[in-house]
Amino acid sequence: MRATVIHGPNDIRIEEVPNPVVRHSTDAVVRVVNACICGSDLWAYRGVASRMAGQRIGHEFLGIVEETGSEVRDFRPGDFVVAPFVWSDGVCDFCREGLHTSCPQGGFWGEVGSDGGQGEAVRVPFADGTLVQLPRETAGEEKLLPSLLALSDVMSTGHHAAVAAGIRPGATVAVVGDGAVGLCGVLAAQRLGADRIIALGRHEQRTAIARRFGATAVVAERGEAAVEAIKELTGGQGVHAALEAVGTEESMRTAISITRDGGSVGYVGVPHGGSAGVEIGQMFNRNVSLVGGVAPARAYIPELLPDVLSGAIDPGLVFDRTIGLDGVPEGYRAMDNREALKVRISF
Repeated sequence: MRATVIHGPNDIRIEEVPNPVVRHSTDAVVRVVNACICGSDLWAYRGVASRMAGQRIGHEFLGIVEETGSEVRDFRPGDFVVAPFVWSDGVCDFCREGLHTSCPQGGFWGEVGSDGGQGEAVRVPFADGTLVQLPRETAGEEKLLPSLLALSDVMSTGHHAAVAAGIRPGATVAVVGDGAVGLCGVLAAQRLGADRIIALGRHEQRTAIARRFGATAVVAERGEAAVEAIKELTGGQGVHAALEAVGTEESMRTAISITRDGGSVGYVGVPHGGSAGVEIGQMFNRNVSLVGGVAPARAYIPELLPDVLSGAIDPGLVFDRTIGLDGVPEGYRAMDNREALKVRISF
């Protein structure tokens, strides 16, 4: 079969790789229907996050179950499924508590020795604990597939930021970052009942999506100028909750600074560099909470799925380009150059 392989910075290739097979009795083999390129994949593409030459890549996919191990109970060939961006056994203490990303037997797609999501098929460890069943008939609903795919990572991650920040009905919220996760954070805040949602971003195509998702205002400034703009919009107080979806020192400093006393920052941007902008003294003096981290998507997908199926939320709008597998190297280049927001791969 063919799959996406990374050989070094700016070196993404489509290569022939071994077909996945059931290795353990709890495995499933899933034929990929849709996958995508994530903003976090770009850290490896740029050489910021190290990867072994020839390593597989990609961690978001929908697919059809083709084969299952003897101990798999919940799935059978022909089932349509979504895979969260990590696998997990579903039975350990962390999984039972909803923190699947801390599963001792879990792992990330594309790590050494595992299949990446940007390929024609994937071996799924612990299928019962990892995969989420989708209605079979939705496999043929092209308009619905992008939103189902978004559940694998970006929508669940945006939701994690909103939940961590304690967004409640009537709250004033700001979202730092206009990538796919930040935009889904806007949608999550709207879904949880926020009254005012301020999106921080300067790309018109992206802020237009933010407004469709529920943003009531847009701030294009960055750094101190952004802080001042938010303070002006909120009567000098700041926001009840800030969602940080970038991971840089500047974005974290901005998120903490625009949060009002007693408020919370929900952070989900993968941190890069130094202290990531966290100044404990500033937070301590103003009783600002910092909560978040890697999103346990497996815990959130069953909650979010009914709203996707009903059309109540449409996170698939973050996909602005669809390609075939051969177009993946160009898809990486386009996202890296900000010519595309998020690229979907259709098989």
